[in-house]
Amino acid sequence: RWFPLVLQNVHRYFAYVAVVFLFLLAYDVWLALWFTDAATGAREFGIGVGTIVLAVNVVLLTSYTLGCHSIRHLVGGRKDAVSGSALRSTCYGCSSALNRRHQLFAWCSLFSVAFADVYVRLCSMGIWQDLRIL
Repeated sequence: RWFPLVLQNVHRYFAYVAVVFLFLLAYDVWLALWFTDAATGAREFGIGVGTIVLAVNVVLLTSYTLGCHSIRHLVGGRKDAVSGSALRSTCYGCSSALNRRHQLFAWCSLFSVAFADVYVRLCSMGIWQDLRIL
């Protein structure tokens, strides 16, 4: 009888920790937007394929995480009336919309994480060259 309750709480706490990692991954995307010019050594804005790969990864992981029922409960489901606050109602509606495609986001983010890891690894080893678009 106690195991499902413990499992549900562990799931909720891991969802909260996952949000912290989303901020770290978003910061990585921010860092990927700045390139060092080899001639001058100055940092300048740019977009490469790696930047897009990392950004898509963050978007998919964020959609998966924020659509989780634990996050939905956090932003509005723990109250008896979600409509009591416009902000709470909006957050709950957004999380519910993401929750409808939760399984799709799970699969897409799984492959996105794997591809981003392989892409960054191969670029760091010099096997692939990151193509700069902008």
